[in-house]
Amino acid sequence: MKYAKLFTLFFFLTVLQQKVLAQDTIPPSQEPDTTVIDTIVIRSFQEKIRYIPRGVNLTNPVITFKKTKPRTRKFNRFKIPSFWEVENNLGLNLSEVAFVNWNAGGDNAFSALANAKFVRNYKFRYVQWNNDLVLRYGVNVQEGQKLRKTEDAIRFSSSFGYRRDTLTSWYYSAKVKFNTQFSNGYKYPDRDNPISRFMAPGYLFVGGGISYIPEGKNFNLYLSPLTQKATFVLDQALADDGAFGVQKAVRDSTGAIIQAGENKFIELGISVTNEWKTPVLDNVTLDHRLSLYTDYLRSFGNVDIDWELNFEFTVNEFIKANFGTQIIYDDDIRFNPTIADDGSVIDPGVPRIQFRQLLAIGLSYNF
Repeated sequence: MKYAKLFTLFFFLTVLQQKVLAQDTIPPSQEPDTTVIDTIVIRSFQEKIRYIPRGVNLTNPVITFKKTKPRTRKFNRFKIPSFWEVENNLGLNLSEVAFVNWNAGGDNAFSALANAKFVRNYKFRYVQWNNDLVLRYGVNVQEGQKLRKTEDAIRFSSSFGYRRDTLTSWYYSAKVKFNTQFSNGYKYPDRDNPISRFMAPGYLFVGGGISYIPEGKNFNLYLSPLTQKATFVLDQALADDGAFGVQKAVRDSTGAIIQAGENKFIELGISVTNEWKTPVLDNVTLDHRLSLYTDYLRSFGNVDIDWELNFEFTVNEFIKANFGTQIIYDDDIRFNPTIADDGSVIDPGVPRIQFRQLLAIGLSYNF
């Protein structure tokens, strides 16, 4: 009986505790809290400096311009980046040799070679436009001889390329190239009969095709299945002789000209050009240019070759050395023709490989 009362009391207390601690799922409404809480600011005093280093000035700072120095360098303002690559180069190579009472013998000589190069290249996304102009002229003087020409060239090239996207290195291209010379050329020691003049010959190439131009490689491969080559001989005497492939004059039995020679000759064919410039050693740069051309109708398969290979040695900013070679083969340029007394051409001669080699050191200026 005693245990039954204790169990009943324990059960009653447990139920009462559950009611007190139990929570209704829907809380009763409460009055909004209107207590205003202000910002509490806690101020702390800065600790005093215990250890003061030597040389520290604890006084108020003083602004002065007594030690201000003027700007020595020009202020570079922000410039909008340009898509043009510009190169201007002027060079002069000189060589001289002199003898005084020289037992081994020799002739005093002086040579000079001037050259200029101007480059304007534009590139932005899908478009690339390259232009370059190269001018060269050299002379040589030896004791007992008159002035002779050693180098003469005017060369202009312009190529325009367009690509579909910025990932490919292949461009749809159009190219214009022009070559001629400054002054008369002679077969020394004959100075009375020039074998070439300004625009005699002059070569103009106009064509279209595709180009492979990889990024940052200084490499350009141009393939043109349709290129027009125009050869100009504006000197009538050379044109009458049929020089450089133009139609020669028609003469009678006495050598008198019945019909003057043509001043131009037009061909249509295939053109392949390649340009590559790359460093090979420290301060040594290789510059390679190759041009191949063959005519469709007149002599297909007979390839005209113009190949230049130059090495540029950089001593410093203003002194450079050059070693270069050039090989030319053109079926329209004939050597050793046989001409009769009346001026008629008996044998037009044969084409030959032309070779030129140059080694020079001199001044160079870029601007």
